[in-house]
Amino acid sequence: MANNSYKVKVGLASCGIAAGAQQVYDRFSELLQSGKLTSQAELIPTGCLGMCFCEPIVEVSTNTGERYLYGGVTAADVELILDQHLTKGEPVSELLVYGPNSHSELDSYFHKQRRIALKNCGVINPEDINSYLEVGGYQGLKKALEIGPEQVIAELKASGLRGRGGAGFPTHLKWSLTQQTPGELKYIICNADEGDPGAFMDRSILESDPHSIIEGMLIAGWAIGASKGYIYCRAEYPLAIKRLKIAIAQAEAHQFLGTGILGTDFNFSIEIREGAGAFVCGEETALIMSIEGQRGMPRFRPPYPSEKGLFAVPTSINNVETLANVPRILADGAAEFSKYGTENSRGTKVFALAGKINRGGLVEIPMGMTINELIFDIGGGISTGKPFKAIQTGGPSGGCIPAELGDTPVDYDSLSKIGAIMGSGGMLVMDEDTCMVDVAKYFLSFARSESCGKCTFCRIGTEKLLAILERITQGEGTSSDLTLIQRLAEAIKVGSMCGLGQTVPNPILTTMKYFAAEYQAHIEEGCCPAKQCKALITYQIDPELCRGCGLCARVCAVSAISGKVKEPYLIDSEQCIRCGLCISACKFNAISVESRPKTDSASLEVAQ
Repeated sequence: MANNSYKVKVGLASCGIAAGAQQVYDRFSELLQSGKLTSQAELIPTGCLGMCFCEPIVEVSTNTGERYLYGGVTAADVELILDQHLTKGEPVSELLVYGPNSHSELDSYFHKQRRIALKNCGVINPEDINSYLEVGGYQGLKKALEIGPEQVIAELKASGLRGRGGAGFPTHLKWSLTQQTPGELKYIICNADEGDPGAFMDRSILESDPHSIIEGMLIAGWAIGASKGYIYCRAEYPLAIKRLKIAIAQAEAHQFLGTGILGTDFNFSIEIREGAGAFVCGEETALIMSIEGQRGMPRFRPPYPSEKGLFAVPTSINNVETLANVPRILADGAAEFSKYGTENSRGTKVFALAGKINRGGLVEIPMGMTINELIFDIGGGISTGKPFKAIQTGGPSGGCIPAELGDTPVDYDSLSKIGAIMGSGGMLVMDEDTCMVDVAKYFLSFARSESCGKCTFCRIGTEKLLAILERITQGEGTSSDLTLIQRLAEAIKVGSMCGLGQTVPNPILTTMKYFAAEYQAHIEEGCCPAKQCKALITYQIDPELCRGCGLCARVCAVSAISGKVKEPYLIDSEQCIRCGLCISACKFNAISVESRPKTDSASLEVAQ
């Protein structure tokens, strides 16, 4: 084993870097350059493997194909990995999260996934085009140039690929419509304006496999007759933008971009446009206006972008994940992609698991897998150990799905039937301590803030809906509010111009449908069953459990806690702002959260 050669990969996407992966990489580099290692080792920076729950991640692979994954690695662990694994050939068991012939709790995490869009993420060096070429990069483009535009679109049709940005519009149809529209000049746009709270699928692919997006855009451009593409990426993704710029320069140097691509008469160039973080610019017509230098606001349709898009010419807009799938479909064939999924939802889908989940991060599953399989088999279950309550899909435009519908397949049609949507792929997992009224208020607050203001229904309707939910969470709601919410929600859905406004009511309507008892409790009993709404709860110290250490008083920001050392402390409920710092600080579990009685006048105050 000592004569083995190794590849040492360190995940340097944003999640890994935030967890300290850069220091780990630098330490590996320092020690490997010292010349003390007796075996051969190549240090490779990679992107995100998806396992954000155990970053920083280091992969050690041998020349015989064995892969060992180490999780939670620190710079102090590097020398141990070098001395024990790379020198003696003995894996470091205390850091190992997965390895050859492993029988660990991560078996289902890996075995139930099918990586197509994420195929290269965490595997290749995202800043080296040769690394991409070694795993079959640009083979899809070469095939596309051989078979011609019509056959490319036919291949996409056979694959069943639908847009992964939320609406699920068939990709082949979008390309075909743009191709058939007359015009010498046409554009391809990559929508990388990922704005859903908790969503990071696009960012991870851009940071980890930027050439796949370039290749996907090239194939799309060839298919529809476009000579230029734009990548619209939010400025909050600096690492993604940096690696895209590197990838574009490398692709130009290798004649994959520019004029006479691969000896053909196909010319194509790509330009990056940075967005300012407006959620509405995820809507394709608002995105177009932003690229044109105007304020990002939706346009009336028709005409659709395929007819009159960017700078008034035919334009096809696809999101990052959609384009990442295209090279794989062309290189491996439509049948390889379509063998996964359901009849109307072919292939795989990438999801960002966040919230009360043990294995938070990115996963890619075959369409049709149930919600329970996704949460428990792949996600590892609820991180708090408490019962699973609900999952929010599709961000502010999606719906809240209760635990009793956990056997629902994750595909476009099944989610639509229960009032939710696939969305771009964000999934927020909640346990029993989550207040569903508060969740609806959160997403509505986000949508209200992100409304461009063009539509009266969206601009004013979201404001009114939010005001009603504010009253309910403060214990001031009435039974007539529920009827008013329904009326307002329906009006906003019908009267709004773009998808943002049309889907704003989804989180409210689904929580009202599946968690009606919580709304009733807030309104009729003046209490929050989950004990989260600040105006409807109070903090109390149990004198039997309190040891009088005074730690809670020291962390209280408003001096609402008083007492003497070694005697039970007291909380002034009128002064308390229910921030939770005292609960976090108490080592004896002496502080509890209780519902305020409806007769308590304090329950009607506005929580600070």
